[in-house]
Parts: sequence; structure tokens; C-alpha cells
Amino acid sequence: MREFIDVTGKTEEEAINKALAQLGMDRDDVSVEILERAKSGFLGLGSSPARVRVSYGPEEEETPAPVAEAPKAEVKKAPEKAPEKRPERKPEKKAEKPASVKPAPAPKKETAPAADNGEEVDDEKAQAIKKFLSGLLDQMECPAQVHVYLPEKGRYKVILEGNNLGALIGRRGETLDAIQQLTSYSVNRTGGRVRVQLDAENYREKREQSLQHLAMKVAGKVVKYRRSVTLEPMNAYERHVIHTALQEVPGVTTYSTGTEPNRRVIVAYDRDKK
Repeated sequence: MREFIDVTGKTEEEAINKALAQLGMDRDDVSVEILERAKSGFLGLGSSPARVRVSYGPEEEETPAPVAEAPKAEVKKAPEKAPEKRPERKPEKKAEKPASVKPAPAPKKETAPAADNGEEVDDEKAQAIKKFLSGLLDQMECPAQVHVYLPEKGRYKVILEGNNLGALIGRRGETLDAIQQLTSYSVNRTGGRVRVQLDAENYREKREQSLQHLAMKVAGKVVKYRRSVTLEPMNAYERHVIHTALQEVPGVTTYSTGTEPNRRVIVAYDRDKK
């Protein structure tokens, strides 16, 4: 059975951190419901702290009722009969095998074409991107090939190809995000601002699918228990994926709270959206 504690703080974030410190648990081990939001008041008058309820422990699961077994009926054994002698059968003549016919070749399955980024570009911005990343990767001792595409005007998609690029991705893509930000800053210093999107080992698409799965799983819990759930800190792009995945889901609404880099998405129950 799940247990909970109610904790107050100047802000919702402070109350949550107090509860986690009191329980000795991580954020992923609990569910958070905001009971009262903090009010600042006017000149310090009429202010009130935030109050949150932090639930922990195993979730209740319905156990199937035991099925009563029907009493076993007594079975009387019939008297054993002597085995009857069956008449011997004459061996049947084997039918002659028809001439072997080669099966028709199975039709080839059409495979979906891989995502096409178009042809690589080599304009001024693309050259600046390649020059900066090549130098940075050499310093990091992580050799990789740099491919630059222009899927739409003003947005450059950069693909890194090589072996063992996990070090360039980092924990939850943090290193990849940092390299992307440095690259964007470097190529935009001279004017003509463009957007740079960096990827390696198809990490971005895999991460997006993982976040969409997480969003639907959390939404199911929110609707079931009618309690808000606060997710782990995410960057702006990842928060956008969560908001987009749940914007049409009945019974839930989403909003962000906190400041960077600890800004989080809250998935809340919304009875008006059912």
C-alpha cells in the first residue's frame, strides 16, 4: 500500500526537496501532488507556503480472487478386458511421387526507405560547422566524420558518423547538447543566424520515442490515481516532446515549472478535459 507525507515550503520545488531529504529517496521513486501553491501576497502580507503530498511505496495492484476447485468425482475403474487381436493389415503400396515441381519464388518484401536528408551542402555555414567540429573532435580524441545537410532554409542538420560515439552523446544526450550549443554559437558569431541540429547514432529519434512512451505511461497513472506527477528536469526540446505527446490525451494537462537547468514538466489530472 502506498504511503505519503505532506510537506510545506516557500516554493513547490523547496517542499518537494524537503520531502525527498526527509524520505531519503530520489525524485524517480515518488509521485508528487501539489495540494496548495505558494502565494507571495502583497508586501509580505497574506503570503502562504506551498504544500505538496509526496507518495511512495509499492502501488496497489488488484489480486485475482482464488478460484475454488470443484470436488473430484470418484471414478470407478472398469474391469480390464483382454486385448483384442486385430487382423493384420497387408502393407499398402506406396503411391508414386509426382515429378518434383519447383515452388514459385516468394515475392520480395519492399522495405521502407531510410530517412533521406538530401544531398550534403558545402556553403559558407556548412564549412564553418565542419571546421569547428573537426577541431573540437580532434581535441576530444573522438574521431568522427561530419556530414552537413540543409533540410530547410535556416536549419542545418549535422550527422556524426564513426565507431563508439557514446562519449559524444553522454548521459541523456547532455554532451551532445553541449557540443550542439557550442557549434551554434561558433557559426553564428559572424552574423546570419541559423539553427544547428546535431545528432549521432540516431540518438535524437530514439530519445524522442523514449520520451513519448514515458509520457503515455505517466498519463495513465495520472488518470488512474487522479494525482499530478512531476517529471525529471529536461531541456526545452524534451519538454516540448512531452507537451506535444499529451496535448490531445483526455484527462491530463501539462505545464512546466522551475528555472533552467532544473525546469520540469508536471503532468496533472484535468477532469474538464475528459
